[in-house]
Formats: sequence, C-alpha cells, structure tokens
Amino acid sequence: MRAPKPASRPGRVSWWRYLRLFRQDIFSSQPERLYGAWMAEFRTPFFTSYLANDPTLVRLVLQERPADFPKAALIAEALHDLLGQSVFVTNGPVWERQRRIIDPAFEGGRLRETFAAMDEAARAAVARFGAAAGPEPVEVEALCSHAAADVIFRTLFSIPIDNQVAAQVFTLFRDYQRTQPLVNLASFLRLPAWAPRLRPRRARATGQAIRALIADLVALRSEEIARGGAPDDLATKIMTRPDPETGAPFDGAEMIDQVAIFFLAGHETSASALAWALWLLAADPGAQERVAQEARAALRPDFGFSDLSRLRFTRDVFREALRLYPPVPMMVRETTRPETFRGREVTPGAKVVLSPWHLHRHTRLWERPDDFDPDRWAGQAARDSARDAFIPFSAGPRVCPGAGFAMAEGVLLLARLLAEFRLEIVAERIPVPVAHLTVRAREGIWLRLAQRPR
Repeated sequence: MRAPKPASRPGRVSWWRYLRLFRQDIFSSQPERLYGAWMAEFRTPFFTSYLANDPTLVRLVLQERPADFPKAALIAEALHDLLGQSVFVTNGPVWERQRRIIDPAFEGGRLRETFAAMDEAARAAVARFGAAAGPEPVEVEALCSHAAADVIFRTLFSIPIDNQVAAQVFTLFRDYQRTQPLVNLASFLRLPAWAPRLRPRRARATGQAIRALIADLVALRSEEIARGGAPDDLATKIMTRPDPETGAPFDGAEMIDQVAIFFLAGHETSASALAWALWLLAADPGAQERVAQEARAALRPDFGFSDLSRLRFTRDVFREALRLYPPVPMMVRETTRPETFRGREVTPGAKVVLSPWHLHRHTRLWERPDDFDPDRWAGQAARDSARDAFIPFSAGPRVCPGAGFAMAEGVLLLARLLAEFRLEIVAERIPVPVAHLTVRAREGIWLRLAQRPR
C-alpha cells in the first residue's frame, strides 16, 4: 500500500523563493531528486548547507565524530521561548551534564517501573476513542495528542491529563505548535546574539505561559521531595539525581527546561507517530486485522511490561510508521572545522542537514520506499537498511534518551486501540504530510471508528 507523500517542488527556484517555500512546508519545498541523492549542496550569500543522505556521512556526524558537529542554532532559535537551555538544544559540557542526570531515568529497568502509569493512560485513551466512535469521521490527531500527553503527565508527574494544570499545558502546547515555525529563518543569517529574532508574538506568549505552568509543577514537586512524600515517578527520579561528576542536581530553572523538552519530545512526537500508524492500518485492512488479533491474544488481565514482547507484528507496524513518517523530519548540525564530504571541501560553519524524512524513503536504501509494509522488518534487507538509514530517534551519543519509552508507548497504545476498534479511512480526506514541529497532516487525520464485537 502506497503511503501518502507530498508533491515535490517542480524545477529550480531562486534561493529567496526557496526560503519562503521552506518556511511554508519543508517537504514540498524540496526537489524529488533528493530521495535518490547521496548529498546535495545548497549555497546562498549568507550560508551553505549540505543535505547528507550518504550513510557514511550520517555515521560520521552522529556516531564517529559527533563533537565536531554540534547542533546548529536553527532549531534552538525557533524554540527558545519554550525549551530554554534544555538537553534538546545544548552542546558541549552543558549537554554532557544534562545527559548524565537524565539518562538513568530512562534505562531499561526504569521503563518497567513506569509501565503501569503508561497502561492507565492507554486504557483512558480507549475510553476517549470509544466516546468518539460512530458513523461520522473523527479527527484522530487530536485524540492521539491527548493520549500521548496523558502518558507524559502520568509517568512524569503522576497526574492524569484531566488534572487542571496538565490540561492547561496540553491546550497551550497545541496552540504553540500551530503558531511556531520549525526554523527561525533569521538564524540562517548569523545575526549577533543581541539582535532581535522576531519570533511570532503569539508563540512567544504561549511558550511563556507553558513554562509558567511547568514552573508551578516543579515547585510543588520540590516541596513534596523536601517533605519526603513525593511519588517515585520520572520527575522525582530526575530532580533528586545528582550529577555523578559534580554532585549537583538540576536547579529549578534547569528542571523547567527539561520538563518542557520531555513534553515536546514525549508528547508531540509520540502523537504524530501514533496518528500516522492508525491511518496506515486503516488503509491496510489485512495488517489491521493482524494487529487486532495479536493484541487480543496478548492483552490478558495480567498484561504487563514483559508481555510487550508478544506484540511483534504491532511493533513492526509502529516501526514502519516511524520510517514513513519520522516525527522529527530533519536534524541540523554545524561544522566546526574544515571537512571533505564526498570530495567537496566544506568550510567551518556550514550547516549539515540529516533528514530522516528523505533517508527513510531513499530509493537506493529501501525496497519500495514509499510502501507501507510492516513485514519488511522481518527480513534481513530491512534490518541491514535500518543500521544505516533508520534514525527516527537520531543515533550515537545524542540518540533520544526516551527512545525505548516511545517504542513501548506506541506499541501499547496501538494494541489497546486496535483490540477495541475497527478503523476505516475517509476516502475524500487522504492526509497530506507537512512539517510543523513534527510531521503532521495538513488537514488532520480523519478516520471512522467502530467498536469491535467482543
């Protein structure tokens, strides 16, 4: 089954026109040839960038010499009002310290400890989907966002999404991602730090409002920790862990930054992947029935974390959705010294764009790259391609610390939902992917939901 893909840019355009198209939609601003190119160079009077699809270059940047290719300022400029100095945007010693504190909270054994809260959120999602089921089409991106946000609040702060503060953060974040562009074009121009960035006023206000609510949650948790009565959830684990090298934990301001990125990375990206996975299953009734049967066989009353291993096909479906619709469509790094990429001399300060969107659909790396085929993951060819060309959570030292969390969450939510509902596409509303903060559908993802007979 061919997965929806936006039309590519026809022909050549001026670089000013390209920047305008890029801001409107990253995907359709690119030419079709990028899906088969190992590298593409883009020059302007202000900057030079290289799209790197060559697996050798991807490994160099992400795994072999990541310190020589720090994160560029493009994303940090766009998201500063929300993320501050979170682990997502920092580099060097600051980033290293942040990862030393954060990583242990997401280790394999800790996932087991958060599973009960994750499953509570999945069961609550089933109830919300059930309330929306019926003959009329339902926009499921909103339901998926709600479900993913519920997972984050239950596992991070031990509160459900219907908690007043959690609900406010969720509502504000939905507004934020609709008004904030992924990239601040001013950051391409290497303006001095003091120069105004002219970020959208509404996005600035919304980001500040979200951070104020998060500050209240962090302050309350600090008080609970001081009294000795804090829940043993992710927030407590992270706030009470000292840096093993310096002995200092995060202070309040640092914790606000980290909670903001946990919410962005753990909610927005998971919601994107889940919504696309549901549409893909609706468009492939055979795969949908296989997931439903697998889920019903596995979801016994005593279903627990170890039972996720029984959902093998469901995991392959979620992995295939991540391949076709990677939540983070591109990552931007910057050169710090002269480099040679595929015989071309690259100067310091050049942007290096690693695009999961193009890499995951690359015609020279994947068989039938635009087809939804979960069974490909049972074959050696896909496993070989995945080593070089499957980076939905990045790779190397900067791989997302919550990658295992996200995979467990996605598989669990898919199983819970497909065990209860039959999905049907709406033929007149085929989704068109666009890049906001994550890969979303231009007009939403619409499905018909029907309760499965017990």
